Amino acid sequence: MSKIDLNSDVGESFGAYRIGADADVMRSISSANVACGFHAGDPGVMRETVRLAKEAGVAVGAHPGFPDLVGFGRRELRASAREVEDLVLYQIGALAAIAASQDVPLLHVKAHGALYNMAARDRSLADAIARAVAAFDRGLILYGLPNSELLRAGEAAGLRVASEGFADRAYMADGSLASRSVNGSVIHDANEVLERSLRMVADGEVVAVDGSRLTFRVDTLCVHGDTPGAAELTRRLRQGLEHRGVTVAPLQMRSTRG
Repeated sequence: MSKIDLNSDVGESFGAYRIGADADVMRSISSANVACGFHAGDPGVMRETVRLAKEAGVAVGAHPGFPDLVGFGRRELRASAREVEDLVLYQIGALAAIAASQDVPLLHVKAHGALYNMAARDRSLADAIARAVAAFDRGLILYGLPNSELLRAGEAAGLRVASEGFADRAYMADGSLASRSVNGSVIHDANEVLERSLRMVADGEVVAVDGSRLTFRVDTLCVHGDTPGAAELTRRLRQGLEHRGVTVAPLQMRSTRG
């Protein structure tokens, strides 16, 4: 039927605190968004997560967020465009160094949590993220919500962009993700996750919380690695996609450094 990248946010443990089942999730995904130490993760966790991805044949991308360990990067912070550009560039560079030590290239960048959602609607923040990515490597793929300012900023900066659908999250009528404070915003039922994903991949549409239909193209699907039962959910999603004839594979990088 088609081809899709299946990604997950991983490497979000910190010190003695364990979050997610990364080793198990890696068996089912094609791309890993590795936390870079600001909203979650630390140097040791980053290194171990890259190692797990390499062993599983999973592509690696940077997952930069706000410097907000307490809020897990899900709180909106006031930051200037210059501050956002700097913190994103810093985090990409940190993960790239750790990945290079294991001969693993970076494929993509996906902002985390509040930074991702704010940049979807705020062009100045979106441009700041795109500038940081382009300054590091114009070959990197920038992930973002369909029809968002983030994707428009990436395209304007000459980056390849990937339209991202969320397999386990509910949508508002405007195409934004439903707040986690809203009941049902995170979808746990594997059958529902699969059917929604198939509809996004095959038909380019998803039903919002108010019953309206949203239409958009998706290049990659996300399943959150910190959701309870994520490993089993991701396993069933991949099996279901492949059973319906969908090939799960990472996106391809352009080699245009500089």
